[in-house]
Amino acid sequence: MKKDVSHTIRRAERFPVILIGEGLLVGAAAGLIVLLYRLALTFAGNALSEILGFIGKDPLRILGWMAILILMALVVGKLVKLEPMISGSGIPQVEGEILGKLSQKWKRVLPAKFLGGFLCILGGLSLGREGPSIQLGAMTGQGVSRLLDRGKTEEKYLMTCGASAGLAAAFHAPLAGMMFSLEEIHKGFSVNILISVMTASVTADFISSHIIGIDPVFQFSIEHALPQNYYWLLLILGVILGVLGALYNRLMLKAQDLYKKPAFLGVTGRLVIAFLAAGVVGLIMPSVLGSGNGLIVSLTAGEMTLGLVVITFVVKLLFSAVSFGSGAPGGIFFPLLILGALAGGAFAMAGVQIFGLDPMYINNFVLLAMAGFFTAIVRAPITGIILLFEMSGSVSQMLSLAIVSVAAYITATLLRSEPIYESLLGRILEGQGAKRQTAGGQKVLSEFVIMGGSVLEGRKVMEIHWPSSCLLVSLERDGKELIPRGKTILQAGDRLTVMTDERDAGYIHDKLENLCYTSI
Repeated sequence: MKKDVSHTIRRAERFPVILIGEGLLVGAAAGLIVLLYRLALTFAGNALSEILGFIGKDPLRILGWMAILILMALVVGKLVKLEPMISGSGIPQVEGEILGKLSQKWKRVLPAKFLGGFLCILGGLSLGREGPSIQLGAMTGQGVSRLLDRGKTEEKYLMTCGASAGLAAAFHAPLAGMMFSLEEIHKGFSVNILISVMTASVTADFISSHIIGIDPVFQFSIEHALPQNYYWLLLILGVILGVLGALYNRLMLKAQDLYKKPAFLGVTGRLVIAFLAAGVVGLIMPSVLGSGNGLIVSLTAGEMTLGLVVITFVVKLLFSAVSFGSGAPGGIFFPLLILGALAGGAFAMAGVQIFGLDPMYINNFVLLAMAGFFTAIVRAPITGIILLFEMSGSVSQMLSLAIVSVAAYITATLLRSEPIYESLLGRILEGQGAKRQTAGGQKVLSEFVIMGGSVLEGRKVMEIHWPSSCLLVSLERDGKELIPRGKTILQAGDRLTVMTDERDAGYIHDKLENLCYTSI
C-alpha cells in the first residue's frame, strides 16, 4: 500500500514533463481516428443526398429505402445493446468517467460508436459529430493509457487530452477543444492539465487541417462589426435565446421520457421510430436531415424568407428531439448550433422589418445567436465564444458574442434550466443505480481550487470535516507546494491535491467540490 502511494505521488511530481509527450501521442492518435470519423460522416451525408435524389417520389423506391432504414436501425440497436455507453452524445459518459462515476471499455466503445454514428448520419437523423468525436478521442486516450500501463490519475488526464483532440479535429477548433475539455469535461484548470491538453489539441488540429485543409467550418461573410447603437438588440436576443435554450433542454429530456413510456419498444424499437421518422422527413423537408450544415449556407446567402426560417427551426427542433431522444449514437452539439443560427436569422429578419435593422447585419446575428444558444444549453460561455470565433474565422465580434452569451446564460440560469450534459449524466447514473466503481484498488489524485468565500477559506486543516476515504497530500499556494499540516490555514486560491481509492473517486469529487465552492 505504502509503495503504491509513494509511486503515485512521485509520478505526479513529474506530470508536467511526462504529460507533454503523452499529450502529443494522444493528440496524434485521437486526431487520426476523429479525422477518419469526420470523413466517414461526410461520405454518409453525400451518400444520403444521392439516395434521396435517386428515390424521388417513386413509391417502390421509397418502400425500399424505408426497409433499408429499418435494417440500419436494427444494426444500430444491436450495437447499443452490446455497448450501452455509445448511446447518445458520449460527452456525459466521458464526463462521468473523468469524475469517477462511470466506467467505459475503449476496445468496445471505439468501433461501436464509429459504426453507429456513421449509420445514423447515413440514415439522416438530426445528430452531430462533435459528441461522438469527443468520446472517440477520450476513448483513444484511455486506450493509450491502458497500453502504456498508466495509473487512473494519469488516465484521467489522457482522456481529457483525447476529448480536447476530438473536438479540435472535428471542428478545426483547437482553442475551443482545449477550453471545452477543461470547462465542461475535466471541470478544473491546472498547469499540468493545461499544457498536456493544449499539446493534444494542437496536434490533432494540425493532422486534421493538414489533410482536409484549414478553411473554417462556417464559411459566410460578415462585412462589418455590429455598431454599438444596435447593442440593445443583443440583450433582447440573449434573453430569447436563454428561453429557447431552456425549452430545448426540457424538450430533449421529455423526448427521452416519451420514448421510454411504452416498455415494449425497447432499445431497437425506439431507434426504428427515429430512422423511419428520418425517412418521412427526408421526403417532406430533406434540408433538416443530418447535422444541417446546408441550412447555414442557405440562411447566410439570403435564400430563406422569415416564414421559411421559422418553419425550418420548428421542424429541426422537433426532429432533433425525435432523433436524440431515441438513444441513437450521435451528438446534439452541431444541430443546436444550427438551431441557434436559425433563431438568430429569424430575429434579425424580424428586426429589419420592425426596428429598421440594416440587412447587412443579418449574418452577424446568425453568428451571435449560435454562441448564445450554445451557452444557454451547455452553460459553457467561454467555450461558446471561442468555438464560434474559430469556426467562423471572424475576430470582429468578440464583444457582441460576450454580451449575447452572458444574457443567454443569466436567462437560462434564472429559469432554473440545468445544463444539458449534467442532466444527461444524471439520467445515466440514475439508470445504473448511481453505483460507485468497484474495480481495483488503484489510487487516484484529484485537484481542487478553494474559491473565495467558501467554507474552507480561512480555516485550519484540522478544523475541516474531511471525507473519511480521502487524504490531503499537498497544497499549492502562489506556485509553491506546501505540505498541509493540521494547523495550516487554508486560503482562497489554494490548490488542493487529494488522494482516494478509485472506487470512491466520484463520491470524493462531489464532496470536495462542495467544500471548495460552497459559501459559508
